[in-house]
Amino acid sequence: MRLFHSPRYEADIGEHVMPIRKFALVRQRLEELGFPIEEPEPVSDADLLRVHSEAYVRAVATGEPRALAESQKFPWSPKLAESVRHTNGGAIAALFAALEDGVAGNLASGFHHSHGDHGEGFCTFNGLVVALERARADGRIRRGLVIDLDLHYGNGTASLLSTRPELFNLSIYGNWYEDNRAYRDVDARRAPDTDNCWSIPIRNGAAGPEYIAAVDVHVRNAITRSQPDVIYYQAGADPYREDPYSPLDLGIDDLLERDRLVFRMARDAGVPIAWVLAGGYTHDVSKVVEVHVNTARAARDVFG
Repeated sequence: MRLFHSPRYEADIGEHVMPIRKFALVRQRLEELGFPIEEPEPVSDADLLRVHSEAYVRAVATGEPRALAESQKFPWSPKLAESVRHTNGGAIAALFAALEDGVAGNLASGFHHSHGDHGEGFCTFNGLVVALERARADGRIRRGLVIDLDLHYGNGTASLLSTRPELFNLSIYGNWYEDNRAYRDVDARRAPDTDNCWSIPIRNGAAGPEYIAAVDVHVRNAITRSQPDVIYYQAGADPYREDPYSPLDLGIDDLLERDRLVFRMARDAGVPIAWVLAGGYTHDVSKVVEVHVNTARAARDVFG
């Protein structure tokens, strides 16, 4: 299984709720376990501009206007601009590796809160959609499915797919996300389903069996309905019960079973699957790293 990461994924964002260093810690642990890591090329302007506006791409590159360049809630710097180029390049590399090998991973987020003309929620460019659109432009796929199991609703991906009927999004979440803010009350705030985007809230307090049952039913249905040529799986660590944002009662073993289940369904359907590592804000970063490392273990367990 090919995995992608670069030291250039990191940028100094100071004291921040998002532990950006976690991806390097994940890489270190995976290398200790014998997983080979490749370094991807940075994303091109052409790939970004299929998905994002020219004004926004320019703002992230230059830092001006500063409010737009920092719309994702990170302090802008040249290193940050370099970082997001490389993480999105990794998203493309992992998708193409999955198309060749059946499964592959990028050790960074998919950035599912990013919209076409601005960022939100620690997400600058939407690597999920950027990668899928590159694969479509190259004629490698016609249809693609995002399975988003981050704690937060993937509002940016849904907004981008509103004009892309060949791409599909399933978001199973415990926090609603809107206007750059997270909300725990998933009963009061929920996106309407569309033909290609499906919103599945998980009630506050839900434990492992209830969550796993929902993943089983809705991922299976999404694969059947979308008939994708490839799946992009956003494997969030933030549903974990100790995460400060999580209202769910999920342990590390529950999230490992979730990952195994998603990989098994993709394998059994004969659909290549690429994966990325999404949110995780637990104060003990070693627990976030464990959840992320388990995603790679689950992929290896299922695909061999």
